[in-house]
Amino acid sequence: MSATNQGKSQAQESVKTSSITDRLFSIRYKCDDQSHLTIIDADSCVKCVTKDCNFFCPADVYDWDKARKITTIAYENCVECGTCRIACPSDNVGWVYPKGGYGITYRFG
Repeated sequence: MSATNQGKSQAQESVKTSSITDRLFSIRYKCDDQSHLTIIDADSCVKCVTKDCNFFCPADVYDWDKARKITTIAYENCVECGTCRIACPSDNVGWVYPKGGYGITYRFG
């Protein structure tokens, strides 16, 4: 096996055995100064019993702030998977792609 193929094989094996947290550290993100994610209706989050968005996002973008009674968004962590567009039971997440030149770049495809 050539050195190049052996290097690729080792990198692929590393990706297969890495945890999601380890994989999140392998991405590059050029952060915009404006969020591409929004909460459409803050009252809907207050009424939401399960606060699903705090659990389904693989990058922990959403967090319920009990003191302020709002869902906070750490858009800088977003991996642009789109889970929030689908999984919010109230369809309360506004999601658009970051504008050109911003957003995520995956290292391993």
